[in-house]
Amino acid sequence: MTTAAPPRPQGAHQSLPPPGRGPGGGPSTADQRTEEEDRRLPPAIFLLGPTASGKTGLALELAARFAMDIVSVDSAQVFRDMDIGTAKPDRDTLARFPHRLIDLITPEERYSAARFRADALGEMAGITARGRVPLLVGGTMLYFKALREGLADLPQADAALRAEIDAAAEVNGWPALHAELARLDPATAARLKPTDAQRIQRALEVVRLGGKPLDSWFAAQSAASLPYRVLTLALLPQDRAGLHQRIAARYAAMLDAGLVEEVVSLRGNYRLHADLPAMRCVGYRQVWEMLEGRLPPSELLDRGVFATRQFAKRQLTWLRSFAGIESIDPLESDFNVRGLERVREFLGA
Repeated sequence: MTTAAPPRPQGAHQSLPPPGRGPGGGPSTADQRTEEEDRRLPPAIFLLGPTASGKTGLALELAARFAMDIVSVDSAQVFRDMDIGTAKPDRDTLARFPHRLIDLITPEERYSAARFRADALGEMAGITARGRVPLLVGGTMLYFKALREGLADLPQADAALRAEIDAAAEVNGWPALHAELARLDPATAARLKPTDAQRIQRALEVVRLGGKPLDSWFAAQSAASLPYRVLTLALLPQDRAGLHQRIAARYAAMLDAGLVEEVVSLRGNYRLHADLPAMRCVGYRQVWEMLEGRLPPSELLDRGVFATRQFAKRQLTWLRSFAGIESIDPLESDFNVRGLERVREFLGA
């Protein structure tokens, strides 16, 4: 389901990479509950995995067999009119299995991990109140982390300061801003590329507004325990080559389905630029570069596939850092059956 780049994802990936023990950060406070306390909580299913791993297919089978409602965990599918490149389910599928938290904003807007957490918790509460089970599906690992562990109370965005930082970048370039960040917050700068405009901007904004580096904010984070008994299933392909084949086939299918035309339409209907999160999504970014004349059309497929493979690699890095997940190899022929059986066992159905 996900097609956007993380520590941002499958978002779209506008948030900063967390500090701590690798990209996944620390364990959820839910790990500290007793088994008896856990059993009294309503159930929820988290289904996560890299792009093209088969999450959507398994999610639809689960929703068909159990009393479940799907909540999308995808920072690219929140954008309206971005359907092909985000691999949104088609209209017939959505009519049968409505997906919450898709088509929320225009491609001109931004969506944060904090907003996702609030939106997702609201949807989960509504689903549970109707006696059904929330099924959260996607590949934006930062969103799953935010939901599982909470978020640091970072300073709010400051439009004037962001404009000032952008103006400095126009004159001096983002590597110069990265050098400034290295003086103010060396740990965060070490995690960011000198060209990572969005994250450099946010990190500088935080340190200028709050007077302390990001790690200090995260160290003070107080994550409320998620009020659910959660089964976290991760689709982890053991054969990387098999996943790469799926990625190549899917991106080729997106191009055949009209991805280039979709981006042309988006450019005509919205006020877009290359640094917006929507146009930084994997697949869309490469089409944008082609339309701008920076990428030969003959190279679009290869560049899109390569970028998606790199994205999947980052997703897998996040996944392996999460605690308390159960993995299934989606390249095995019976993986759907195994997933269904594990969920049935968890729900006692």
